[in-house]
Amino acid sequence: MTVGCLVDLTVLDLTQGLAGPYCTMLLADLGARVIKVEPPGGDGTRRTGPFAPDDRLRAFGGYFQSVNRGKESVVLDLQRPQGREAFLRLVPRVQVLVENFRVGVMERLGLGYETLRAINPRLVYAAIRGFGDPRTGESPYVRWPAYDVVAQAMGGIMSITGPDPNTPVKVGPGVGDILPAMFLALGIVGASRYAERTGRGQFLDVAMYDAVLAVCERIVYQYSYTGQVPGPEGNGHPLLCPFDLFPTRDGWVAIAAPWDHLWRKLCAAMGRPELGEDPRFVTNEERVRRAPEVRRLIADWTSVRTKAEVVAALGGVVPCGPLNDAREILQDPTWRPGAW
Repeated sequence: MTVGCLVDLTVLDLTQGLAGPYCTMLLADLGARVIKVEPPGGDGTRRTGPFAPDDRLRAFGGYFQSVNRGKESVVLDLQRPQGREAFLRLVPRVQVLVENFRVGVMERLGLGYETLRAINPRLVYAAIRGFGDPRTGESPYVRWPAYDVVAQAMGGIMSITGPDPNTPVKVGPGVGDILPAMFLALGIVGASRYAERTGRGQFLDVAMYDAVLAVCERIVYQYSYTGQVPGPEGNGHPLLCPFDLFPTRDGWVAIAAPWDHLWRKLCAAMGRPELGEDPRFVTNEERVRRAPEVRRLIADWTSVRTKAEVVAALGGVVPCGPLNDAREILQDPTWRPGAW
């Protein structure tokens, strides 16, 4: 990471929850000065546990600190004239404003984009909403509230996640929030560069629905090219094989060897080099057609070994890795204190 590359950027952060704070966290990580404007009582996630043992106020929960690191904070009641006046005095001093209110909230406060642009023409005004903003395109859902699970459901990711078509599954992390945050952070960097060159800011918005759909690009081209609606594939892949999770004596490992040369390396590492030349499996297309049999052959080999034994045999040979839980991740040499 390039440390401090946004050091000349000051951001007014009106966001709460996950999506907006994650976006401004990324900007802070890159060196921006982020001033988080909180209402009286603070961001609601402050009171969401777990809490540190010495946090008697219960005002700095794990959820809050996780996505608000590196930020400054100020309390302003934007529903009162004094709060709005103080806020408006800050606007000419910043380059970026980020908010994730529902459509119309900032306008009702008298703080909409057009008002703030008149005060600071260079301002990059950025918003995350469930279904976008009318300024950049109408949607029948534009005034609907949204949460992560709604964006995941509507954006297509749940339609291809799960063991079968009758069991849709939500992706574990809040990707309905995190994806728009990442896209918006990139947009802010680009718009800020433009403002530096031209002196003109602009309005940006990213919809949670749009962001989830954007990472589901495969279902779009599959349907566009074939007319077939993609469905869940469990832990496999409809176009690549092997590309899956496999059982071991003490858990699971991920193995991906879809290209033919990787398949041959995998077979040799398993002590079955003849499978690498078997005409039934010699190409990815053939392996996809016989995916259940390919999975069984690999599972027969992994299931009598531990995760460590499988990784020792395949690590650096073909793409593979153990399925880690939080404890195992923090025990990995990559993340041990001092490793960086």
